[in-house]
Amino acid sequence: MKNLNFINVIFLLLCLIFISCDNKKVETKAFSEIDDSLKVESTCCKNNRNSFLLLENDSIEISSPSVDISDDNLKMVEEMILIDGGEFMMGSSSKEFALRREFPRHKVKVKSFLMDVHEVTNKQFSKFVEETGYITVAEKYIDWNELKNQLPPETPKPDEEFLMPGSLVFLAPKSVKNLIDYSQWWSWIKGANWMHPTGPNSNLDGKDDFPVVHIAYDDAVAFAKWCGKRLPTEAEWEWAARGGLEDKLYPWGDESVDVGKPKCNYWSGTFPTYNDTRDGFASIAPVMQYPANGYGLFDMAGNVWEICADWFDDRYYESFDSLSTADNPTGPETWYFPPEPYDPKRVVRGGSFLCNDSYCSSYRVSARMPHSKDTGMNHTGFRCVMDI
Repeated sequence: MKNLNFINVIFLLLCLIFISCDNKKVETKAFSEIDDSLKVESTCCKNNRNSFLLLENDSIEISSPSVDISDDNLKMVEEMILIDGGEFMMGSSSKEFALRREFPRHKVKVKSFLMDVHEVTNKQFSKFVEETGYITVAEKYIDWNELKNQLPPETPKPDEEFLMPGSLVFLAPKSVKNLIDYSQWWSWIKGANWMHPTGPNSNLDGKDDFPVVHIAYDDAVAFAKWCGKRLPTEAEWEWAARGGLEDKLYPWGDESVDVGKPKCNYWSGTFPTYNDTRDGFASIAPVMQYPANGYGLFDMAGNVWEICADWFDDRYYESFDSLSTADNPTGPETWYFPPEPYDPKRVVRGGSFLCNDSYCSSYRVSARMPHSKDTGMNHTGFRCVMDI
């Protein structure tokens, strides 16, 4: 009975935060009518481990081929790009795809900094682990004393088997009943981590140049400190993602992701059952497979979400003075996300291979999402910056 009660609690949490990916028109209308803390969100993006620890589903696994990047690009793996500082209007310039959390626009000034030319790769992270012996969050047993603080009070402790190491993995189902219940394609997989991205039987063979995934916030911070860098603020991230363009939706401009040559790694086809691989990949792609933005940065849209330094507060933009310029903002003092009030949230940016304009256009330069601080997922990674 104890386990049943815990399952009921988790199921209730799921019901409270279930969200729809097939609701672009509702999203647009809701901008002016509904408090963003109560709005639906794109189910391809925002998830946390606490909602999945006791859920199981029958799914099929999708994978992407191993692709070698060119010699010309290989020499950029260890390089960083100088991003000159400047002022810009942070936030969305269009209500068509944006959520309320991307408004109001406000003027921001950022200093010059260096930024990784691409997301941190498996090869780079492997070197870090080899030299330090670091163990990621997904490789550790879940500490009940910490976990219970992220759940409603009086939530009973589950059996030990539910606290074993693991992470969240996207598995393409053969069919879905609806696009609301995201547990149909997201699964908590025991043994999934950065070395085993789709489960304990998977590995990194041939994937040195793929972005490292299943990275929690603390893992990203540890890597950054090891190499003398840090995580970007979301203001720095957005400034860099824009690549010198003003008032554009994407790093490449306003042209839809479905028009012309592939511009990033995204979901094309019927989500979540079928990806036609129009962009060349069914899931994660190696770094630098698509054109760089105006600053020479690769993969600022799609592929994997990128963890930023800031706490997530969906009301944060409302705190800025519209008549002044925010000088190098570093985010709110703490997180605020009413659907999951006990679970600490950081900002993630850039979207992933699961995004598409028809339901989740989160590879827009202004898109911002909450990400559970202690959660790893196989569509979430990071890149670093360095002060000058």
